[in-house]
Amino acid sequence: MKYDFNSWKKLGKFISVDGYNLFVVDRGKDKLGTVCILHGYPSCSFDYYKIIDELASQFRVIVHDHLGFGLSDKPLDYSYHLFDQAQIAIQLWQQLEINEMHLVAHDYGTSVATEILALKQLGNFNIKIKSLTLSNGSMLIDMAQLRFIQRVLKTPVIGRVVAELSLEFVFMRNMTNIWYDKSKVDRKELHSLWTFLVCNNGRKVLAKITRYIDQRYEHYDRWIGALQKTNIPTLVLWADNDPVAIKEMGPKLKSLIPNSSLVKIPLCGHYPMLERDKIWLSALKTFLDS
Repeated sequence: MKYDFNSWKKLGKFISVDGYNLFVVDRGKDKLGTVCILHGYPSCSFDYYKIIDELASQFRVIVHDHLGFGLSDKPLDYSYHLFDQAQIAIQLWQQLEINEMHLVAHDYGTSVATEILALKQLGNFNIKIKSLTLSNGSMLIDMAQLRFIQRVLKTPVIGRVVAELSLEFVFMRNMTNIWYDKSKVDRKELHSLWTFLVCNNGRKVLAKITRYIDQRYEHYDRWIGALQKTNIPTLVLWADNDPVAIKEMGPKLKSLIPNSSLVKIPLCGHYPMLERDKIWLSALKTFLDS
């Protein structure tokens, strides 16, 4: 099915977690298990609109908008620390009575996932993580090729001004620049992502959220250390022409994570689940089936 802003909103529901309303899409029956997905920045759960129906034919699929993203609450007086995003995700899954899951993460979501791994290794929650899939996230922040707009938005004063004055055509241009095949850019798709971004005070919280980049430096040893310690079967599913999370990151992560495999997606930019959705989904399903 072809989803847009309105039809995607109807697909999900709002669940209160820690006093905030999270937008959650919970689809399918767990014939083969449950897949919990952590989306990227600056987008939302809508990133997975192309693959969710097929994946939900075999798995229960749960994808929520992180606090501050998409249709979830966007409180102005909130830190948006990745520590908090991890705790909120865990609380959500516990409320949904998830006992075991396959964890899939992209971009920003990969750092939420690494904090979840760190908490799991400390014994802080009981959900079993059966597998982990990491897709094009700049966890190896020293290797990342940050975009100019990311560097600007994370600055305390200028970032806030730029975020509040941001326009859709600038967003579309920046997103187009991280696609490999510009002919695959769907302007209606990007319009939906923009609508999710700016609704409910989105511009006002964007600069705060963007400071997650600095947290990747500050907590590098904790989060990359969690990857090095894990024994969870891990798929590094990497688009090979990402200008931000560059192709060299995939093999590097593969070398750092025990019990991991690497699948490269050629001729693809930063959002493989949108640009080359069929290849991305096929690789994920092959891994989950194994």
